[in-house]
Amino acid sequence: MGTYSLPDLPYDYSALERAMSAEILELHHSKHHAAYVKGANDTLDQLAEAREKEQYGHLVGLEKTYAFHLSGHVLHSIFWENLSPDGGDRPDGALGEALDEHLGGFDAFRKQLTAATTGVQGSGWGVLAWEPLGQRLIVEQVYDHHGNVGMGTTPLLVFDAWEHAYYLQYRNVRPDYVTKLWSVVNWDDVSARFAAATAGSR
Repeated sequence: MGTYSLPDLPYDYSALERAMSAEILELHHSKHHAAYVKGANDTLDQLAEAREKEQYGHLVGLEKTYAFHLSGHVLHSIFWENLSPDGGDRPDGALGEALDEHLGGFDAFRKQLTAATTGVQGSGWGVLAWEPLGQRLIVEQVYDHHGNVGMGTTPLLVFDAWEHAYYLQYRNVRPDYVTKLWSVVNWDDVSARFAAATAGSR
């Protein structure tokens, strides 16, 4: 049976200094993200043991724990790919056109995603996602890691709003952190995710 593993970053820990320090990036990736990977794997083992012993008294808690850790792993894996030392500016092509059509253009979208990320109550994420039923881009908030599973959206660009992502550097000023994230967005990656999400549907 397959297990989850921590992905390597596509850049050095110091590569995103204009948005986050090497210390924060290393802690975030090697400690926090690694903990979600371990948590998902450990919970899979516990679920397998529960099936083997036919002891389902803790099933609800295990399923919730599995969703929490796996969604944390998935969102962080997207987050790292969404960022690049060569990032910034704004997208063009199909993604740029879709932002114009669905979210009032790049500037309006940027303001909305910034507000969604900075306004998360507690821990969570701001997300640009493809919503397949309505065939449109949407901006959403994900609380903790897995609060939006039922919506069935595909995340394209994710901004981590958990305190571990920024507190050592920005203290309690989350808006400054979010503003800096825009300078390292990897629009090639976001555009590729958009193309994959909409393949055959546009």
